[in-house]
Amino acid sequence: MNLRQLPLSLALTAAFSLPAQAQSLVELYGAALNFDAAYQSARSQYQANLSKAEQAKAGLLPSANLAVGANRYNSTSNVQSFEQTYGNQVATISASQPLYRPANVATAAQGKKSADVALAQLQAADQELIVRVSQAYFDVLAAGDSLDFVKAQKSAVSEQLASAKRNFEVGTATITDTREAQARFDLVLAQEIAAENDLRVKKVALDQLTGKAGAAPKPLSIPVVIAPVTPDNVNNWVDISEQQSPVVRQARLGLDVAQLETQKAQAGHKPTLDLTGSYTKTHNDGSSNLSQDSNTNFAAVGLSLNLPLFAGFATQNRIRETLALEDKARSDLEAAKRGVAQATRTAFFGVESGLGQVKALEAAEASSQSALDATKLGYQVGVRINIDVLNAQTALFDTKAKLAKARYDVLLAGLKLRQANGTLTAGDLDAVNALLVK
Repeated sequence: MNLRQLPLSLALTAAFSLPAQAQSLVELYGAALNFDAAYQSARSQYQANLSKAEQAKAGLLPSANLAVGANRYNSTSNVQSFEQTYGNQVATISASQPLYRPANVATAAQGKKSADVALAQLQAADQELIVRVSQAYFDVLAAGDSLDFVKAQKSAVSEQLASAKRNFEVGTATITDTREAQARFDLVLAQEIAAENDLRVKKVALDQLTGKAGAAPKPLSIPVVIAPVTPDNVNNWVDISEQQSPVVRQARLGLDVAQLETQKAQAGHKPTLDLTGSYTKTHNDGSSNLSQDSNTNFAAVGLSLNLPLFAGFATQNRIRETLALEDKARSDLEAAKRGVAQATRTAFFGVESGLGQVKALEAAEASSQSALDATKLGYQVGVRINIDVLNAQTALFDTKAKLAKARYDVLLAGLKLRQANGTLTAGDLDAVNALLVK
């Protein structure tokens, strides 16, 4: 709602009807962080990916096992007429430590890369949430502005309709003026109904995103001074995107993972060496030869070497497969760089174009207001007709609505530019917050 752009009576009414607990963009973003289902899903996926990455280290760490068994035997003979019962209990502890397993080393390195990918994915989800909250925030403000302008236009058309009726009654105007004013009034009523519904829908969308019932965004403080793009060179934004963009980082990490997968495949030709050890304790409750109990302890320490000789060309074909996938990952990285660069350039030029539109519409607003004032004066002295006044009013309020929407669009475009090159953070919302009504 832009109070300075409304007639005095409507501005005063709007000022006193502002929600007592209006929220800023930062506040609503904070609410969405803890409520939005899509972001909660991304955060849970991030935690799962971190745990999965830790699993990759298991191949480099020792492993230990405990095995326990008990047996009972019964022996009888119909020749010698005897029956013997005995048993034993066995407990074994075994452990192994990989000493040389190049495939496991590559797997552990892949796990670390996977954790980095998970972080990039979470950052992308956070940036997406910032843009979605900002979009919903500005959609509500734009819909509210449109409704205010339609109401202001309805008030102006109503005054013009009453004037046309009075002039017709005293014989200074034709019935055409009255009918034209009535038709314009009916059209504005239809626009008001549509604007009210649009505002209702936009508010529901914001409530659903933030989890706040009746969320009330703070409007922009008039006059609005929007800072220019910094840096003002599109190539600087593109250069930053190659290092900061989560999309590019994920593609680059994907190439690293593919290269490590090739190392794993090549390890199929290499030997493995493990340090092994075991300790076994056996207790016998007699035996087939002895009646007394006995205990046996057995300990072993050794090295286990495994040298692959031939696996039916499986290893060679696996290496060819991973090399092809490595080329694919390299192409995907190049495609990601080009896509992000294109998106960054598009967003940059969108912001520059938006700033130009705002300046042009600000000038058009002043011109439309002057044209309306002149048309009203001409109507009063008889050199203008009623339809001229109605058209001038429509042009003015249409320009006001476009100007308000252009301001929101350029602020959102600035955030999307930072999202495109990967530098968008929650701190960027502070600059927008500074433009809101305190």
